[in-house]
Amino acid sequence: MNMHERIMSGKLFSDMCEGMPEERNQAKRLMIAFNATTPDTLEERFRIQRKMLNENSGEAWIEPPIYFCYGKHITLGEGTYVNFNCNFVDDGLITVGKNVMFGPAVTIATVGHPIRPDLRGLMYTAHVTICDNVWIGENVTICPGVTIGENSVIGAGAVVTKDIPANSIAVGNPAKVLREINERDMEYYYKDRKIERDDLAEEQALRENH
Repeated sequence: MNMHERIMSGKLFSDMCEGMPEERNQAKRLMIAFNATTPDTLEERFRIQRKMLNENSGEAWIEPPIYFCYGKHITLGEGTYVNFNCNFVDDGLITVGKNVMFGPAVTIATVGHPIRPDLRGLMYTAHVTICDNVWIGENVTICPGVTIGENSVIGAGAVVTKDIPANSIAVGNPAKVLREINERDMEYYYKDRKIERDDLAEEQALRENH
């Protein structure tokens, strides 16, 4: 087993061999070029994005700046939106489903260190999976090995240390399930603001006529 295989299998590893420093440097060049794009150079932004992410990624929208280690270990599903200042520590795999929304300054970490002091210079990975239609609020931290089930919402500032089931709202540090998504959520979009058919039709008409 080589060091790359050790990383992906969750064994202890170090990352200064087998061309990994060069891989990270090349990834940083792409990251810096992507972050330097402007609204006037979107074609160039999308070209770089296709090169810096895993080849299985769909058409996602990323607001610069974004920060990562390798880029190629990140798979973003179709329709996913990543707001600015998000951080992906992708020594391990980060797999994001379709139509996921990231608020600003979300951090996803796939790497940790042993608690034992004399081994703390080594690392291990545990992959992170975020399923379809998840909404992650601003300043959320997602720790190694976490899976977030489809449709769930993670409240702003939460620190997610354990799996979150589907169709749940989780908040806090450490994040805990507050409640399941329910019928009232299908009728109200914020506190006492009701989802009205006529209002949705007006919004759609404005969007289509733009």
